Amino acid sequence: MSWIKDLISPKTRQWEEFYRNRHQHDKVVRSTHGVNCTGGCSWNIHVKDGIVVWETQALDYPLLEKSLPPYEPRGCQRGISFSWYLYSPVRVKYPMIRGALLDIYREEKEKTGDPFKAWDNIQNDPAKRKRYQQTRGKGGFRRVAWEDALEMIAAANIYTVKKYGPDRLIGFSPIPAMSMLSYAAGARFLQLMGGVNLSFYDWYCDLPNSFPEIWGEQTDVAESADWYNSKFVAVMGANLGMTRTPDVHFFSESRHNGTKTVVFSPDFSMVAKYADKWVPVHAGQDGAFWMAVTHVILKEYHVDKQTPFFIDYVKRFTDSPFLVQITKEGGKYQPGRLLRSGMISKYSVTENSEWKFLNIDSVSGELFCPGGSMGHRWDSKEGNWNLKYEDPETGKSYDPVLTLVQNHDEILQVDFLEYGKNNIASRGVPVKYLETLEGRVAATTVYDLIMAQYGVDRGLGGGYPNSYEDSTAAYTPAWQEIFTGVGPKTVLQFAREWARTAEVTHGKCSIIIGAGVNHWYHSNLIYRASTMALMLTGCIGTNGGGMNHYVGQEKLAPTDSWATIMTAKDWQGVARLQQTPIWHYINSDQWRYDGNQADYNTVPKNDLSSMHSADLVVKAVRNGWMPFYPQYNKNNFEIVRDAIKAGAESDEQIKDYLVDKLKKKEILHAVVEPDEEVNFPRVWYIWRGNALMASAKGHEFFLNHYLGTHHNSIADEVADKFVKDIKWRSESPKGKMDLIVNLNFRMDTSALYSDIVLPAASWYEKNDLNSTDMHSFIHPLSAAIAPVWESRSDWAIFRDISRATSELATKHLPEPIKDIVNMPISHDSPGEITQPQIKDWSKGECEPIPGKTMHNIIIVERDYTRIYDKFIRLGPNIRQGLGAHGNSYNCEDFYEKMLDDKNHILKMDGVDYPSLFEDEEAANAVLILSSVTNGELAHRAYKVAEKKTGLILCDLAEGSKDIRMNYKDLQSRPLRYLNSPIWSGLMTAGRAYSAYTYNIERLVPWRTLTGRQHFYLDHEGYIKFGEHLPTYKPSPKPEVYGELRTSIATGKAKILNVLTPHGKWHIHSTYGDTLRMLTLSRGMEPCWLSEEDAAELGIKDNDWVEVYNDNGIYCTRACVSVRIPKGICIVYHSPERTYSVPKSEVRGGRRAGGHNSFTRIHLKPNLLLGGYGQFTFHFNYWGPVGVNRDTHVLVQKMNRVEF
Repeated sequence: MSWIKDLISPKTRQWEEFYRNRHQHDKVVRSTHGVNCTGGCSWNIHVKDGIVVWETQALDYPLLEKSLPPYEPRGCQRGISFSWYLYSPVRVKYPMIRGALLDIYREEKEKTGDPFKAWDNIQNDPAKRKRYQQTRGKGGFRRVAWEDALEMIAAANIYTVKKYGPDRLIGFSPIPAMSMLSYAAGARFLQLMGGVNLSFYDWYCDLPNSFPEIWGEQTDVAESADWYNSKFVAVMGANLGMTRTPDVHFFSESRHNGTKTVVFSPDFSMVAKYADKWVPVHAGQDGAFWMAVTHVILKEYHVDKQTPFFIDYVKRFTDSPFLVQITKEGGKYQPGRLLRSGMISKYSVTENSEWKFLNIDSVSGELFCPGGSMGHRWDSKEGNWNLKYEDPETGKSYDPVLTLVQNHDEILQVDFLEYGKNNIASRGVPVKYLETLEGRVAATTVYDLIMAQYGVDRGLGGGYPNSYEDSTAAYTPAWQEIFTGVGPKTVLQFAREWARTAEVTHGKCSIIIGAGVNHWYHSNLIYRASTMALMLTGCIGTNGGGMNHYVGQEKLAPTDSWATIMTAKDWQGVARLQQTPIWHYINSDQWRYDGNQADYNTVPKNDLSSMHSADLVVKAVRNGWMPFYPQYNKNNFEIVRDAIKAGAESDEQIKDYLVDKLKKKEILHAVVEPDEEVNFPRVWYIWRGNALMASAKGHEFFLNHYLGTHHNSIADEVADKFVKDIKWRSESPKGKMDLIVNLNFRMDTSALYSDIVLPAASWYEKNDLNSTDMHSFIHPLSAAIAPVWESRSDWAIFRDISRATSELATKHLPEPIKDIVNMPISHDSPGEITQPQIKDWSKGECEPIPGKTMHNIIIVERDYTRIYDKFIRLGPNIRQGLGAHGNSYNCEDFYEKMLDDKNHILKMDGVDYPSLFEDEEAANAVLILSSVTNGELAHRAYKVAEKKTGLILCDLAEGSKDIRMNYKDLQSRPLRYLNSPIWSGLMTAGRAYSAYTYNIERLVPWRTLTGRQHFYLDHEGYIKFGEHLPTYKPSPKPEVYGELRTSIATGKAKILNVLTPHGKWHIHSTYGDTLRMLTLSRGMEPCWLSEEDAAELGIKDNDWVEVYNDNGIYCTRACVSVRIPKGICIVYHSPERTYSVPKSEVRGGRRAGGHNSFTRIHLKPNLLLGGYGQFTFHFNYWGPVGVNRDTHVLVQKMNRVEF
């Protein structure tokens, strides 16, 4: 008798069959989620009868070091709900076109018989153009066939390119690491066209500007397993339990292992419950706390105790021993620029002497020129770019002097401005007088300047604090209390515990930081303030230490090979990559509503710091600091034709013609006249992101100026009182964009407002690659099922758009044509050493020289009939080698091996090329050609680095030379990527990845001016903006920030600082519109209020409220909570306009918006500076970020709720 059978009544057990069948499946496929949550978790997707029935966490992560807890199981309750989207009511199932546009197009197509002419007619008829633009966001989509949608898109592409130029084709997609090929699909198409890719890391306000400032690095951080190695962890602006759910166990486990954990947060956040101590610092004021912490560390551990480990560390690995000139202006002494080696006769004839710097030798007292500087990096002579204590110019060893306090010629009283209380203190600084080619100059070390800046008294006289209790002098523990609300005793306890831990463990203290800090206007200063505490205690570049910034899923591990495919550099040499915050600031006309930044940005008053942000953008574009597309007030093709008519016979002569026209102002940069019709961006592709809501700072301005549709902004235009270089028009344009194309698998806000919506495959329906900062594995996205309904993968969609566009080009753009591409002066190139001073050629201060005093100008030939052919083939430029972050390697032989695989090649004009037709072929191309997945290429990259640095490095790749990863390997199990010089961490023998261990242990310089970590930023512009030294600046005040100039309270209202962190019931910042997420979040994102503020406003929990300012309005329910401090409110990121949005009472019954309805772009101007050392542009590396935490709103209760 079988125990399974029920012989008494078998029929009564039949109901169990449903549950037995529920967990039967036909196959299991490994995939992950292409979402910006940073988890990068490996999931097993269970499929039954061609339907995804559920997903489970993968359990086969390999262990790292034996001392570390395992990574698995990775995943969260939000991720496990994703399969709901595949068959949900919000799924985009078919191609759709806005009905009003479709009717107009079909009417014109019937008249002309030509898609191009039909689109031409529509765009040249203002009434018809306005008619369909005003329907944006109001529904009315109609299902169409794929070929119909592709035809209209192709017509818009070719029309725009032919009439205005390709730099009017724009694409936005965020965070490529979450689905690399899906991002690369659109980017590759756009770059082959000559279009523009918008950046995302800075626009999302994920880019920590302090990383480029200090390290010359976009971002590099420890993987989460390394938290366990730390013995003191400070967390601020990072709510790990909510936004790093798969990794927070490492934080908890480290605490159980004896790690001290402290959380800084204005509210009692989820991560606070994991901590030994919660410090309720006032929102956005963390920088003041850290300035005081560093004051204590300097006083007790650098002056009183002189801890040997700390002293040795800052001497070798920071710019502390480097000499700074002290200058006298207006009778006052001030810090100036780093002392250049070329100023000394001993080094005056050396190559790049303007970009090499000076130390004093402690033994001989002579001046020495340390190796490792940017001048050495770009020398013709290689082998001197390292951190050895050697002078490459003389070959002698030296020991740098850290401080002149014991051996100086004079003590000068130098002025230091403290911005918090607006006090100037004159403090004694020891100097040496040096004979230079420019005469006798006074110089001190960076270290001595830092001591004076922080107010650490060493008996040098002047306005130093009397004690820690001196609340009038910066930056004592007592001084910071008024800004932070934190008592001095907390500062002292924290600083001493931190420093003692770092001393005993040799640097195992770390900071985990994120968007909660990075979204403030002065975020770079907050980051620098806290990073100082790390650097002064030797906590950078060691396992268990580090500045660990986690926001988006930024780390695209195989960036060396992927970037070439993404930008189509396998076929052409340059790409148009745009810094997004300045692009939206100018093109969406948010500059027109912005007052002068000098009124809300705390800066010294001078010619540069007093400029309006829009004028500074113009200056940055002209000088080559920032890119800006569209480029000129004339089609680039027409400029080339005119140059040839004028006698230009070569590319160089075309450039000369253009430079002459620019100098004479006969051709203008488009950024100067952004509101002239010829300079509008025209076609916008959005894919893999919610560009019209989730990231749309100034959402309502997008609706007005880009889309030409209804909006809720009542802001007033004020910039005309301040701007000088940008052209002001009395009336701002509405509806600049001709066409918005959205690839999406759900009907979100961007889809709601687009003209064409194409059904994209979801993360379980396509093949792709995924990597993250949080761990060191590369994961696949896999097609567990074929794309449902009529959806297609991003790769297939852009492949089809390429085909349709090329076919139409055979009639309307049949011949190859020359394009002009403006390229900014670039990071990791010799351009870093081109502009020692700020000079503006447009003002006659110097001659316009491309690549020197202005942007580069490059001529590119385009054949629009071959866009498709090139899209699906890997081009021959791969033979020239690949690289990233200043590293390079030869891979020609691997390209040739790809041609040996006859199953994956395509011919063109009789020549074989590796095929990229399928997404899996593209994935394998990335893996075959990357130094992090091909051990031989990693070894070659280290070999090149050895030649550059003069160091032994190849041993780091010896154990992995034979490793070759392919896509099928990734589907079988999680694979860890390899050591490579393109990343700064070392992972030998299962070691946890920690940033800059490569620099510290192997003496490889950082990509900065001195090659060291920078305390001091001597860019002329940084000195003028008052950020050359670490400092504290208060948040902009709402009365001058300019977002409440016209708003009027219609009931009992209160002004609150509104914060928009990532929400708990989303898959990261978006994807909150699943049934499970909505059920857990009141069906929307509520406005969280303190009990005190709610009581004052007569608001009870779950009441409906309006959150508004001049920019726009959001209506939602109130969530009244004891954990929220008085004076702030929180609206979690990101609501949608597609559900639970009532009509606004304040704005006359118009439907309200979302969390970005009340934001507007404010640029921090010193982040525009470039052409100088690490302050040079690279995509997603340098430039202002899309800050939003300083926004203030009115909150009031709604009397009537109407949908």
